[in-house]
Amino acid sequence: MPEDYIQGLFAERIGGASFGKSTKLYKFEKIKRAKAEAKRLSPNTELLDFGVGEPDEMAFPIVVEALKHECAKPENRGYSDNGILELKEAAAKYLEKVYGVAGIDPAKEIIHSIGSKPALAMLPDAFINSGDGVLMTSPGYPILATHTEWNNGRVVTLPLKEENGYLPDLDALTPADLKGIKLLYLNYPNNPTGATATLEFFAKVVEFARRNRILVVHDAAYAALSYEGRPLSFLSVDGAKEVGIEIHSFSKAFNMTGWRLAFVAGNEKAVAAYGHVKDNYDSGQFIAIQKAGIYALDHPEITEKISAKYKRRLKLMVDALNASGFSAVMPKGSFYLYVRAPKRAKRGEVVFGSSEDVSEFLIKEAHISTVPWDDVGSYLRFSATFAAKDKEDEYRVIDEMQKRLKALELEF
Repeated sequence: MPEDYIQGLFAERIGGASFGKSTKLYKFEKIKRAKAEAKRLSPNTELLDFGVGEPDEMAFPIVVEALKHECAKPENRGYSDNGILELKEAAAKYLEKVYGVAGIDPAKEIIHSIGSKPALAMLPDAFINSGDGVLMTSPGYPILATHTEWNNGRVVTLPLKEENGYLPDLDALTPADLKGIKLLYLNYPNNPTGATATLEFFAKVVEFARRNRILVVHDAAYAALSYEGRPLSFLSVDGAKEVGIEIHSFSKAFNMTGWRLAFVAGNEKAVAAYGHVKDNYDSGQFIAIQKAGIYALDHPEITEKISAKYKRRLKLMVDALNASGFSAVMPKGSFYLYVRAPKRAKRGEVVFGSSEDVSEFLIKEAHISTVPWDDVGSYLRFSATFAAKDKEDEYRVIDEMQKRLKALELEF
């Protein structure tokens, strides 16, 4: 056989010569394997999947029809680069209509992204040099740390604690923590906690960012899913545009997960820097998808219907979990419930060392899938995006979940 020299070519940022050789299993792979094993051993038992973090339904028919119409137009066939002006204008109107954010210049202060994940991944390339740092909340989206570390940057985590309403304690940061920090990542309504921010908190963030010369990056993927009054945008706070940007996703607000569409809005210089990096990574999302996205933005009542479904489901889940021993509280936004994991189960006399242990146990013993988080205490995330055919089926699924959980005799 010829010499296999490829193994020695991998970049250190992805593991270098050790790339692909690690035997460590990360939690999502463990969950995937546990689900596959549960299905193999009990193929006739329904797996209740509360771990899925994406909408369980398609985009609304009117948006799908808009795509069908636009994708047949020859003028939409080419590269869009940093996006069409019509989408930017629709996004600016949407921000004002839904969130009360006025004064956004669509030409200079908005650029689309092929989903919010690429935008989050690209921003460190625009700001982080070797030795620079970012602040990110924990638990949080791992991609926020990944690309900073790939640029030889430093990540300082801000723990989200129940006693603080899952808001970071910015006052707890020391001068050493803040040295070289350029970016502060926030995400509200929050994944996985379901917590929401307040106007007072965002106002404090603006002052904190200005004082410490930091750019705020607010991931607003779940912002439109609000259950108590008008959705809240970071950009609606006085001075926010001077210190930050916000990323809005079509995935959760409009059931357009696989369509890969989002937009970055806010500080003109930061948006331009993101656009410069983006221009060197991709050639823009398919124009027909952008035009279908315009149709979605022009019909925010779509999101109102989606929110009503999640609110209904979440209330049912709160009641079922509390009846099973958990301490669940109805979130003000997102489609997640974040609850303390049990410490033991009388059935089988099992003692849990972590939430990952609990998650695997629930899959094995009850065919219930969740997402475990051990970053700041042991918690489980239940998602309201579980599969159900209709309202009646929602009640059936939740009743079945409660029945199975009660049978385990969980202790907290």
